[in-house]
Amino acid sequence: MKTWVLLVGVFALVAALSAPVRAEDDVVVEDAAAEAVVEDVAETTGNAATAGLDMENAEAFEFQAEVNRMMKLIINSLYKNKDIYLRELISNASDALDKIRFLSVTDSSVLGDVTDLHIKIHVDKENGILHITDTGIGMTKQDLINNLGTIAKSGTSDFLTAVAEGQADAGSLIGQFGVGFYSAFLVADTVVVTSKHNDDVQHVWTSDASSFSIVEDTREEEQLGRGTRISLHLKEEAKEFLEENKIRELIKKYSEFISFDIYLYTSKVVDIDPAELEAEAEAMEVDAEEEGDEEDAEGDDEEGDEDGAVEEEDDEEDTTPVETTRTVWDWEVINANKPIWTRNAKDVEKEEYVKFFQAFTKEDGKEPLGHIHFTAEGEVTFRAILYIPETAPNGFYNDYGGQRSNLKMYVRRVFITDEFEDMMPKYLGFLKGVVDSDDLPLNVSRETLQQHKLLKVIKKKLVRKALDMIKKLDKETYQKFWKEFGTSIKLGLIEDYSNRTRLAKLLRFMSSYDKTEYVSLEEYVERMKSNQETIFFMAAASRTEAESSPFVERLLKRGYEVLYLVEPVDEYALQNLPEFDGKKFQNVAKEGLTLDDSEAAKELLEQQQQEFEPLTKYLADVLGDSIEKAVVSDRLTDSPCALVATQYGWSGNMERIMRAQAYAKADDASSNFYANQKKVLELNPRHPLIKNMLERAASVAAAEEAEEDTTDSLLEDTARVLLDTARLRSGYMMDNSVEFAQRIERMLRVSTGVDLDAQVEPEPELFVDDDEEEGDDEEEEVEADDEEDAEEDEEGEEGEEDEVDEEADEEAGHDEL
Repeated sequence: MKTWVLLVGVFALVAALSAPVRAEDDVVVEDAAAEAVVEDVAETTGNAATAGLDMENAEAFEFQAEVNRMMKLIINSLYKNKDIYLRELISNASDALDKIRFLSVTDSSVLGDVTDLHIKIHVDKENGILHITDTGIGMTKQDLINNLGTIAKSGTSDFLTAVAEGQADAGSLIGQFGVGFYSAFLVADTVVVTSKHNDDVQHVWTSDASSFSIVEDTREEEQLGRGTRISLHLKEEAKEFLEENKIRELIKKYSEFISFDIYLYTSKVVDIDPAELEAEAEAMEVDAEEEGDEEDAEGDDEEGDEDGAVEEEDDEEDTTPVETTRTVWDWEVINANKPIWTRNAKDVEKEEYVKFFQAFTKEDGKEPLGHIHFTAEGEVTFRAILYIPETAPNGFYNDYGGQRSNLKMYVRRVFITDEFEDMMPKYLGFLKGVVDSDDLPLNVSRETLQQHKLLKVIKKKLVRKALDMIKKLDKETYQKFWKEFGTSIKLGLIEDYSNRTRLAKLLRFMSSYDKTEYVSLEEYVERMKSNQETIFFMAAASRTEAESSPFVERLLKRGYEVLYLVEPVDEYALQNLPEFDGKKFQNVAKEGLTLDDSEAAKELLEQQQQEFEPLTKYLADVLGDSIEKAVVSDRLTDSPCALVATQYGWSGNMERIMRAQAYAKADDASSNFYANQKKVLELNPRHPLIKNMLERAASVAAAEEAEEDTTDSLLEDTARVLLDTARLRSGYMMDNSVEFAQRIERMLRVSTGVDLDAQVEPEPELFVDDDEEEGDDEEEEVEADDEEDAEEDEEGEEGEEDEVDEEADEEAGHDEL
């Protein structure tokens, strides 16, 4: 049976520390103990990483051509920042530790005597070497050849592919490296890799970036037990990485939240206890007395000389200042802040959550709008931290369908993947965080795990916790949230049927109640009139357009609150929310609006319908191709008419949105069905224009009964212009703008007394050639010189001619206009 194993990430070079080298945590090493530890470290790490090796019998290899090219790419362009190398090597070490921990879940014997999983970093300043060691999976000789000498590939991809195809078992495939290892050559001219795998003896891999060699490591004092040690012989320009503070800074910056302890061998100055100083002084006196007794046993002459010498030494000792401090060395945990999701939420400070968010998202200086840290129990147990980022990811809504979840999935603290497509619904794809469960299986592929039934339970609980987190935001923070992610909540109404009630409580809309603040549906319902049964809303392109719409005239006059839906997704979202708190929604631009159900109101409406029957019948005949019917309206106050959509038709706002779709299909049957639904033309019975049209329609009806000429072109034009203006008022597109303009022109002619058949005058030909004008001027000047006696008369005539010319030019310009 094939074993499916999932490990995500680039499996790169890892390092391990020898068991004999390990010092107990939190133990201060002083005096002789300090010297012993330093010597122990020096012996284990080696002043030179290859000291004591039989390099004459080492096997020499050449790098694969692709590796050479790749290293040049990395060194010259890929890693502009040299600090990256430490992040990459620590990450690779963490991968190796993850692998051995993964194997130990099903077989604890793989740990052997090296059960402590950690990373240790030692700076050998004297020899210019940086050692990075871990107790991970290690590599065999063949692994060293394949993984460090050939082109680096994704360890996860090769691992899963090989296991799936049954090429080898999991243990033989773990330990592959990624390109991150080669970043070591950014700072080192020689890299030495010492590695021990459970299935092989220890080997040493050495390279100067041009070729590499491998030799068996038989040094007893250098045996790691299991794991890998990387020794970087730093370049001259990279000596800064031999500074303890520099290494500490890089670990804090890049690797603070690595799951495993990262130790740095550090020194510190401590105060010496006075009691300890006194004990040391007494011990020194005892030693001096013993030395004096030995000297007394020698000759008298020598004794005298020695006494003088002792006195001189005593004098020197007396003048030597007493040391009150000393330097001690010990292993210090640098990444003391562990993954906080494993801790109790009550024990984590707000600053820690912010710090973890910044490290997790790599967004320094940004704080989340909110977070939730919880442990879920029941059918499945898992821990999680979810964050709301301050801003939406770039292009989040532009590539909405292609967005993936920003959650990282762990199983028993082993990182699995961050590429689950269904961990969170798409509308909550902006959330960031981690999920860690002990109940999911490790030995399955990502695809199989994604279909696991427990994952669906986790998703369900994550969504509910996320919505609770959003709901608990304070008012000011929620305003920021709504500005960035309000569209996501509305999309949730469309996508997530099971959570519609929760999502409805998060909705915010503009309202006639407040011109600046958004209102919730709960607030709207609390302010509803006692006899109001529906929630009124008006969809438009802007608040100004919604406020000036004829559909809200009567509602606002009677004091009803109207929600203004000004975002493209608003109207479509509310179509998926039939009611809220028992109150149904009413689009005031569609039929079905009832403001007064009293008997008196019904009787008045019936009387008006009978009174305006001649006009409604006439409009139905003339405009029958464009409207379903014409009726008397009870929703209008100042506007003469409005075009109302049926319950299954598009409102003007929806039609505008659907026609603007970039990928809308021409002649789409579904779209055409809604777009071609005929509208109802509602008339305001109190408007003077409508009353005038009623009189003219009644005259036409009477003429028809008398079998007389019923032609009234002005009334027909008025009816069609009325329909066109109703379209515009109601937000619909104009079917034929040219015909609309022609009808307006005819009505303007009538209103201004211009004959309908009057034609535009032909354009006069008043263009004069410039050369001819210059010739005339020259002739006039010659005549003026020859006839000096008539100079004043001539100038007068020329002035009159200029005035005539100017008047002619003005008339010509007027005709041209």
